[in-house]
Amino acid sequence: MKSRPVAFVYVLGSFHKGRYISYVGWTNDVTQRLEKHNAGTGARSTRGRTWTLLHTEPFTTRNEAMSREWHLKRDRAFRKKLMDGVRAAAVIASEAKQSMSQKTKTGLLRRLRSSQ
Repeated sequence: MKSRPVAFVYVLGSFHKGRYISYVGWTNDVTQRLEKHNAGTGARSTRGRTWTLLHTEPFTTRNEAMSREWHLKRDRAFRKKLMDGVRAAAVIASEAKQSMSQKTKTGLLRRLRSSQ
């Protein structure tokens, strides 16, 4: 029989002042904690930014979660790998938006030309 998780370790990511940054923390309620970070009432270092949840890990005890948080804060390679995924997604989204914008402009031009 598996125990229900009582604590979670999470990694947040944000694009701020031309660079991507990450934040690692632990909580009992990931959704509520993310809302606090984005509202500016979370940890002091997270204020003034918009955060995205990148990674979570459940734990059965608070001590396990705190230990994992300590290790993740020092695991720069893992955090960088997560942030690289965010960068790639941002580039794809930007290209898709640009492509859609170009298609919309082309469609509008065609409609304008055909109506003249």
